[in-house]
Amino acid sequence: MTTRQQKLFGSLSADIPSSIVVFLVALPLCLGIALGSGAPLFSGLIAGIAGGIVVGLLSGSQLSVAGPAAGLTAIVATAIGNLPTFEAFLLSVVIAGIFQVILGILKAGILGDYVPGNVIKGMLAAIGLILILKQLPHLVGFDADFEGDESFRQTDGGNTFTGIASALNYFVPLAAVIGLLSLGVQIFWEKTVAKKGGIFRLIPAPLVVVLLAVGINQWAIAQFPGWALPAHAMVSIPVATSVEGFVSFFTFPDFTQLANPIVWKVAATLAIVASLETLLNIEAADELDPYQRVTPTNRELRAQGIGNLVSGLLGGLPVTSVIVRTSANVNAGAKSKMSTVFHGMLLLLCVAFIPKLLNMIPLPALAAVLIYTGFKLAKPAIFKQFYQKGFDQFVPFVVTIVAILFTDLLVGIMIGCLVGLFFVMRSNFRTSVFVVNDENRYLFRLRKDVSYLNKPIIKRKLEHVPDNAYVLIDATRADFIDRDVVEVIEDFLKHAPLKNITVELKKSINKEQGFTKPEILNFTA
Repeated sequence: MTTRQQKLFGSLSADIPSSIVVFLVALPLCLGIALGSGAPLFSGLIAGIAGGIVVGLLSGSQLSVAGPAAGLTAIVATAIGNLPTFEAFLLSVVIAGIFQVILGILKAGILGDYVPGNVIKGMLAAIGLILILKQLPHLVGFDADFEGDESFRQTDGGNTFTGIASALNYFVPLAAVIGLLSLGVQIFWEKTVAKKGGIFRLIPAPLVVVLLAVGINQWAIAQFPGWALPAHAMVSIPVATSVEGFVSFFTFPDFTQLANPIVWKVAATLAIVASLETLLNIEAADELDPYQRVTPTNRELRAQGIGNLVSGLLGGLPVTSVIVRTSANVNAGAKSKMSTVFHGMLLLLCVAFIPKLLNMIPLPALAAVLIYTGFKLAKPAIFKQFYQKGFDQFVPFVVTIVAILFTDLLVGIMIGCLVGLFFVMRSNFRTSVFVVNDENRYLFRLRKDVSYLNKPIIKRKLEHVPDNAYVLIDATRADFIDRDVVEVIEDFLKHAPLKNITVELKKSINKEQGFTKPEILNFTA
């Protein structure tokens, strides 16, 4: 066995249980996102299978999980409505995959490296809060909003908070019992039972939760049919009665629509948005990775492109890296990409051979799994940690969370990046100019990059130097000085004698800005 094979298969004791957890999380999300997109339910499952197996094998990420993404539901729903057939939309997915491969070849993956760390952490915390808020209605049996929706405004006309309020009017007692019991079992299993080691460590808590929930609902069906869960509170996978029926679930692109400009427009939109979401989620996945491994982003774009190509060819929705499934994968203890691949295989085998058994799973139990995952992403300790880091780290972190909660993932990230950029500029602005005053002796030290944004503060502080003062302007530590700043200093040198101010200048070696190598002056700030 090669070293690479040892790495892939040497952690199966952790990856197999993790794959079961991701499978249980992905199952309702694949169905829900297809439902929210106005696409056939099976198209969501195809995307989950392609994301798990194809992207999982080709990706350089060890923990990221790809599948149909909630962030694309509005785009997909609009595209399906604007195109003549669903098969025409599948052609757009195929072309979008080709575009992503080209983006990877052109090394566009570097864009993800420019997102600040506090914004990425804010995105993770926001996803955690969204999981909790969005799954609370499902926990008590209210399913007006589709599984996996992350947007503030919901397809049913409400929003995240009105959905919770509405759930109280559609309260299903057994759903609440199963949901709350599932939460309790997860906490108890992970905090107590799993720590005993042995076989208990290999059994994932979500699997225990699902088996318990199925048992409770089946008992209710047998003993108290009136208390059993309604159909909308259960997993609902299309069931084929024959091999031909199962094959009929797969749809193929309509290549006769290649001349349709709308097909290409949709493809370009999908490629750009899916690539941005993937790059953001890959950054987040690397942050979550306990081993802090770095994913090659250009390879990831190529892997996602091939994943979309395969998904579109088989009748599936577009795929991206998805942080909900990724965080569930990390929290379940996965160590390598084999967890992602196995989850895709489980999806394929289970929907092909045991769909009726899967349809016995209550959604409140899966909602409890997602809520517990959300808590791990947004636990109070994370907020405390960023508060202690300082104002410039805490504000972009919180703004990103609020923006994502009240808009959607991409808009929220853009707002967070703008706020983060403001604090970066503010920090550079402050540290570029250092002024010390000691008994009418002034030190002006220019450091790093001194841009035109520093001009007002330098000009103001120089003009406030009193008569008969001594000023040392040290420009030797600056990597760059904007020409406007140079002119301010030169103007000060000209009129300083009028106020009897003595000026010494340690000059930069940047001759293009009019400065030459400095003399060494004896001055202690």
